[in-house]
Amino acid sequence: MAFLELDTSKVKTPWYGSYEDIPEHLDYPDYSIYETIRRTCEKYPNEIAYDYFNRKVTYGDFLKEIDMIAKSFVAIGVKKGDKVTLVMPNTPEAIISFYALNKIGAISNMVHPLSSQNEIRHYIELSKSVAVLTIDATFATVYNIVPGTTVQNIIVASPSNSMIYMKPIYKTTQLTSNRIPREKGIIKWWRFRRLGRKVDYGVDEYTDGSYPATILYSGGTTGKPKGIVLSNLNFNALALSSLTFVKIGVGDKILAIMPIFHGFGLGVCVHTCMSVGAQSILIPRFDNKKFHKLLKKHKPTVLAGVPTLWEAMINNPKMKNMDLSFLKIMISGGDSLSVSLKHKMDAFLKEHNADIQVMEGYGLTECVTGSCLNPQYRCKDGSVGIPYPDIFYKIVKPNTCKEIPYGEEGEICLSGPTVMLEYLDEPEETANTLKVHEDGLTWLHTGDLGHMDEEGWVYFKLRIKRMIVSNGYNIYPSQLENIIDAHPNVSVSTVIGIPHPYKREVAKAFIVLKDGIEPTDEVKQNIYNYCKQNIAKYALPKEFEYRDELPKTLVNKVDVIRLMEESINGAN
Repeated sequence: MAFLELDTSKVKTPWYGSYEDIPEHLDYPDYSIYETIRRTCEKYPNEIAYDYFNRKVTYGDFLKEIDMIAKSFVAIGVKKGDKVTLVMPNTPEAIISFYALNKIGAISNMVHPLSSQNEIRHYIELSKSVAVLTIDATFATVYNIVPGTTVQNIIVASPSNSMIYMKPIYKTTQLTSNRIPREKGIIKWWRFRRLGRKVDYGVDEYTDGSYPATILYSGGTTGKPKGIVLSNLNFNALALSSLTFVKIGVGDKILAIMPIFHGFGLGVCVHTCMSVGAQSILIPRFDNKKFHKLLKKHKPTVLAGVPTLWEAMINNPKMKNMDLSFLKIMISGGDSLSVSLKHKMDAFLKEHNADIQVMEGYGLTECVTGSCLNPQYRCKDGSVGIPYPDIFYKIVKPNTCKEIPYGEEGEICLSGPTVMLEYLDEPEETANTLKVHEDGLTWLHTGDLGHMDEEGWVYFKLRIKRMIVSNGYNIYPSQLENIIDAHPNVSVSTVIGIPHPYKREVAKAFIVLKDGIEPTDEVKQNIYNYCKQNIAKYALPKEFEYRDELPKTLVNKVDVIRLMEESINGAN
């Protein structure tokens, strides 16, 4: 077996000697993500791979479906190097297709089903996709935009395709499946699946770890949506290195509420989970208000989510008397977790019999997802943790490659086997983000501001673009949010910079109060006085806006850009 080796002789990693149970280096098999899953399926054929609306499928049957659908893609002409766009939520058809395409050397192009028509067309044209797999609810959008593109086939799946008990209910409430026209190149999932049965020859299996596996989309370091090309090695390295921090395996269950078109959902909730024979509970549409029902029904041992999920968990009155002793791992990523919210969540877990802490991590889609994490029971306040094996961090002076000392703030850079191959058809952006430093290694410039302490713990402050410069002073929204969130009446806050005629920018705070607290003049004055006492005068928000909830992005992060746009437009 061939392994990919990394030259790490020039890199200092001060923390490893302190935590002997986390290895400094791992060996990474030089094969595909399909091969990883195939080995798991053959090792644990009778274990449950996924649970979808009470339909539990074993790893043995999961592999059969993957191999069948791989043949179906071959039957419609998909070959190595082709891109296929998946406009899908978390359904079995989506993850089966993800691995089936990988088996034949094709590349999946993962798109959010709620993306706008123009966004979906852009993603299809950028990737030059030859086919699209779409959920029935999004079919009309896809159907209208494929003329003039490279798409030759549209495969239409329904959330009910893999249901058992819920199928009649779904069909009585959804009419989209009745509006799928019978035209050449439009194939319903059940018919598409049958095509694989007619392929009576084996399909080639591509086992190169460095070969592209999928394309995910992110704002990147400049805010412009870009296609992030990730390799087989990227995903397999993520799984192996994550498992040195998160000890899971057969018998564990992860609630897959993070979407598969996001690195967190695809890389952690699906691939890492399934690489060790754990069970993934697929949730195609997550509702914060029904979260307690999912926990009570499934009793997952692993939860991975964003801070807004933990807020909903704490504030849900139906969680009050729930026993959470079944939880053994809770990972927070995707957005900044304030120290205040972490303390609230840790206390909440303890009150509900879960003997764990929230493990905050840090990463970005350009390295699949997490690249460092707080070890269980070893968390440092304000830190996003220590690097995964073979992931190396350094802090540089922004807009340079010059490393700065421990403790000083600068741009976070990282290097290792999970770093992306490139931005799709964006050579200039790729060159601006992936840079070879004097040590000979390629470093990902994240566009994030932070520092490392002398023990190697990483501290994320904010996106460099989120830093507020007011009258020559640097104001860090995350610091203000930590302070505001600690007020007993505040559930969550977000701070942005808004234009000012002579100070350039000033801070504005958006605040959501706890349930039952109304934004009366007295409450507002109390919060303002508290902020005045705890925040420097130059950084004190000039505006406070109270809302019932904060807008979210498609992956459930606070939509800071939307808040900025609303504030600017409202001022005009």
